[in-house]
Amino acid sequence: MSRRLAYVQAFNEAVRQEMDNDPDVFCAGEDIGAFGGVFGTFTGLQKEFGVERVVDTPISEQAIIGLGVGAAVSGLRPIVDIMFMDFICVAFDQIVNQAAKIKYMFGGAATVPLTITTGGGGGLSAAGQHSQSLEALLCHIPGLKVVHPSNPYDMKGLMAACIREDNPTVMIKHKRLLGMKGEVPEDPYVVPLGTANVVREGTDATVVAWGRMANEAADAAEQLHNDGISVEVIDPRTLQPLDTETITESAHKTNRVVVVHEAVRFGGLGAEVAAQVQEHAFDYLDAPVARVAAPFSPVPFSPALERHYLPDVDRISAAIRGALERPGA
Repeated sequence: MSRRLAYVQAFNEAVRQEMDNDPDVFCAGEDIGAFGGVFGTFTGLQKEFGVERVVDTPISEQAIIGLGVGAAVSGLRPIVDIMFMDFICVAFDQIVNQAAKIKYMFGGAATVPLTITTGGGGGLSAAGQHSQSLEALLCHIPGLKVVHPSNPYDMKGLMAACIREDNPTVMIKHKRLLGMKGEVPEDPYVVPLGTANVVREGTDATVVAWGRMANEAADAAEQLHNDGISVEVIDPRTLQPLDTETITESAHKTNRVVVVHEAVRFGGLGAEVAAQVQEHAFDYLDAPVARVAAPFSPVPFSPALERHYLPDVDRISAAIRGALERPGA
């Protein structure tokens, strides 16, 4: 019988099962103990595993990441939580110059099995300092692996993979997806890092999207299907390393590619995806790679402005239609 869990419950179950399986796994972060975290992602874990394995920390992101780096190098498998993705900037030295580089600096003799979890994305009217999508910053750093699941099944499997990984990973939980429900097996399982998911097969155009935008893209594909347009939707799931092979194979098949992300367009990860497609599938393209993303502005607080700011089904559908109308269609 199938079982449905919310995105937040899938995260919690992955952490619980990995803590059950490995006594070296522990959690640390602001208010993750009795309170269970600002979004309830760690609910019940301190009661089950105790205060030494689910640790409430001071309000200091740099200290939280520093604790995680030190514990990981010492042989533990810490999960450290940064409430909002925006706040990783406070700890960027620890993430970029310590966590990401220690294995390299020690010639591979040291491992850093550290999982950083954080809430990203807009849609909650949380304004410019609590709504950003900063994955492109993280993906630019050699040594980090960056994960951004779009559904409960992938959340559980990817979180388990992050915890078992011997290199530092960043798990981005999209805040608007926390209540999303989907089928999730009860037994532990792993979704391999670096493996994209073909959400929907199609022949006329490829859409590459991650996080909440993967679901918006799937809805756009369904909308266009009713008009006789066949759209393939690819969710990379892991942004670093990126599954370029799956994206390229799809470009070979459909000859048109649209990349969608919630971050600002300029310098966003969509530019890297477009460059990869151009390098590996240029001769197959019948139109330039299109990008759908946010404007170059902080995320607005106003609900009406934020809705206008974030990509949605209509903007994605329009970009796909535009790609199909280019010469060669």
